[in-house]
This record gives sequence, C-alpha cells and structure tokens, in this order.
Amino acid sequence: MGKAKSSSRKSGARVIESGWVEREVDGCEFADERLKRRFGRLLDQLGNAPGESIPLVCQDWASTKAAYRFLSNDRVSEADILEGHFQSTRERFAAEKDPVLILHDTTEFSYKREDIEAVGKTRINFNRAYREGKPRLYTACGILMHSSLAITTEGLPLGLSAIKFWTRDKFKGANELKRHINPTRVPIEEKESIRWLENVRRSTGLLESPSRCVHIGDRESDIYELFCAAAELGTQFLFRTCVDRLAGDGGHTIADEMDEVACKGLHRVQVQDKKGNVSEAVLELRYRRIRVLPPIGKQKQYPPLTLTVLHARERDKPRGRDRVDWKLLTNLPVTSRAQAIEKLRWYALRWKIETFHKILKSGCKAEESKLRTAARLVNLIATFCILSWRIFWLTMLNRAAPQVDPEMAFTKLEIQLLDRLTKTPRHLADVQSVACYLEKLAQLGGYLRRAHDPPPGNQLIWKGMARLTDIELGYLLAKENVGN
Repeated sequence: MGKAKSSSRKSGARVIESGWVEREVDGCEFADERLKRRFGRLLDQLGNAPGESIPLVCQDWASTKAAYRFLSNDRVSEADILEGHFQSTRERFAAEKDPVLILHDTTEFSYKREDIEAVGKTRINFNRAYREGKPRLYTACGILMHSSLAITTEGLPLGLSAIKFWTRDKFKGANELKRHINPTRVPIEEKESIRWLENVRRSTGLLESPSRCVHIGDRESDIYELFCAAAELGTQFLFRTCVDRLAGDGGHTIADEMDEVACKGLHRVQVQDKKGNVSEAVLELRYRRIRVLPPIGKQKQYPPLTLTVLHARERDKPRGRDRVDWKLLTNLPVTSRAQAIEKLRWYALRWKIETFHKILKSGCKAEESKLRTAARLVNLIATFCILSWRIFWLTMLNRAAPQVDPEMAFTKLEIQLLDRLTKTPRHLADVQSVACYLEKLAQLGGYLRRAHDPPPGNQLIWKGMARLTDIELGYLLAKENVGN
C-alpha cells in the first residue's frame, strides 16, 4: 500500500511494488545492488499475502528459487535487511513532538528439526514421559529474539529501533550456578541480560534524541546496570521491578521506605481476567523519590542512583483473578497523582510489543517456516518484522489517528477499489479519512461492522490486505487484456 508502480514478469503477469516497501528498503545497503532489488521484491510479495508460504507468494519456480537464494546468501544478514527500516523509524520518530515509548521484550521462535544444531537451542524442557521414575528431558529447538519497538504515547507503532537474535550452543546450568555463587556478582557482560543494555544503547543512538525516549520493560528489565546505562546516555526509563534493592544509607530496602508512604490517590481501571470478563479495579497510588544502591558485589563499579518508585496496588483482593500490583522504577519525575497515572498508562502500553510478536507468529506464521538453518530463519524473521510492523501500524492508525488522509496508507487505485467493493460506513460517510478505508479493508477480511463491534484488529487487517492485493492484481490484468 502507498504509492504504487508495476513491473512485468516474464510470464506477462504484473506485480505491485508498494511505495511503503520502497521507503523501508531505500536505506538498505547490501553488498550488491541486485540483492537490494531482490529484497524489495520479496518483501512486496510477502506483504501481498501475509502468512502464506514462499512458494505460494512467489508463484513460480524462478522467483521461489531466487527468494531462497537471497535468504541463504552469506552476504545477507538481518542487519542488512533491517537497516532501511531503522532509518524509516528514525524519520517517523523525528516527526513526533511528544515523548516516544521504546518497548523492549524477548520472544522465542520454536521449530521441530531433526538437526537441532543447525538452528540452535533455546531451553531444556521436561517431557511428560518418565523413565525409571524420573521425567525425561528434551532440548527445544529455536531462535530467541530481543526486540525494541518505538510507539507514540497514543499507541501508534513507529517501527523497530533495535533487534537482536541468538541461540544457545550449550546451557550454563543457571540453577546449579546459583547454589555456588550469587548471580548479581557475575559481570553483566557474561550474561544474556547484556541484550537489554545493547538494545537501549542502539535505540537511543539511532533516534538521536535521548531525552525524548522512554524505555519500557517488564520485570526482566530490573537490572541495575541497565539503570546506569540509561543515566549515562541521558535517556528516560520506566521498568517494572521485582528486586527489593538496598536504599538510603544501605541499612534498609526500597520496600521499607515505601511502607512509610501513605496512599496519595486512587485510580480506577478496567481489568480483564483470563476468561475475558471485565471488572473495575481501584488502585492505590504511592510514589517516592529514593536513593537506590547497586548490588553489594558491584558497589565499587556502579554509583547510587536517585530514582522514583511508583507502586500501584489494588485496594481489595478480587475474586477469580490476581490482584493488580505494579511496582515501577523510573528516572522520570512523579510528583502528582496525574503524573503517576500518566506513567501507569505508559507502562500499560508495554502490551503492544506482545501484540507485535503475536502478529509475527500468528499473522506471518514465522514458526511454520521449513528453512533448515538459523541464518536463513533469522533473515526471514527479520523480513517478517517489517511486514508485522506494517500490519500493526495500519491497525493502530485507525485508532490513534483516524482523521488523517487515506492516501497516507492507500494508493488512489486501492481507494477506488475499496469504494466499489464495500459500502461506506454511515458514521464516516461525510469524512474521507483513513479510518473509513481501514474499515472497508477490514470488511474484505470479514469485519461485520455491527453497531457495537470494536475497531477491526490485526487479523482482519492482514486478511483484508491479502484479498485487496488479489483484487488489485485481477483488475490490472483485466485492464491490460482489454487494452490489448
């Protein structure tokens, strides 16, 4: 979608190369210009049919073989594939005036392979089968990915700002190690946790405006070295904490100080349990600026930091679900109830990166690929990351900026086709906006547009995209034949 142009195949069929693809590919610098053209073609083909296999989207053996050769080329890496997208993310970030949230999280791609070594290991699992009274173990085959996604405070994804892939050649026996040494004494450079620091540094360096970045992570991001890295970079962070660190002069902990803080306000939120039932939760807000100390084994390496602790805890214990209990640590100012609620709302947007990972796995079906080596799979997943961002961006554009011009997301031809294929929603009949055409696109994907239906989600958008592409291709072929 976006500005389009056509190119001919040998078979005479026409392929649509979208303007958005050109923007995401333009900044890439491959070893050969032909690799750049091949990547643009592959991204466009995959974008025309999200979730389908490479042979299906390529249609013929020559294109399929070219796609596989590209993914297995030793001169192609995930950094080459994502370079153009990173530059586009920086441009979209620069166009924003408000703070931008950088969401960080790790996900795992699992595969079934006979040759596990060719892909890599992620973890050791317990099998349900038993032998001699002991559970059998098996090694999970897969790839780990730590991604950083930039979004606006309204939830609109601007793009990826950093990404890291890895597998495990061997397992270090972390549980056994804990019996002999305190893990906090192990240098961060020797841990997988270093990925958090690397992505924060890369994201901040890419976006070139540290003070406008707010890095957000779940409890896995509760790493003192990460706090110090953010302070050195001059950037902001909002991390969920799970460690009760030493505070003040070292004679007490953060929890001891927070116990002295009275409730400074209430906040009502809607909470959904595992069965989808929605209820209201009343949160008690407590916050205080506290001098936080590094772990005992690292107090000579890292300085104390003055941070704000924000604790939001549900007043009464609910039935049928866990109590809401968020303990957040930030270097942002929190001096009022309004600021506390703002930070809670920002942290709640962390779920957006989970949605991005879901699109990768359910929409693009990244775990269904039959590629046999880690290098090929990583190149394919990196390509899917760009496509997944695009799907997510379209979905959230309908919610975060519904009044913008439809040509921001669609070509003139796509707008004409959508007008002819679907009826304009009554509530949008007088407004030619992107929201109107995104609803039309979702209708192609099965959106019923009933009075009480929520806005269309990612699944409806990617199904609609695939149908619109087929319809557009058919239209162009028919027009070409009539012209001849």
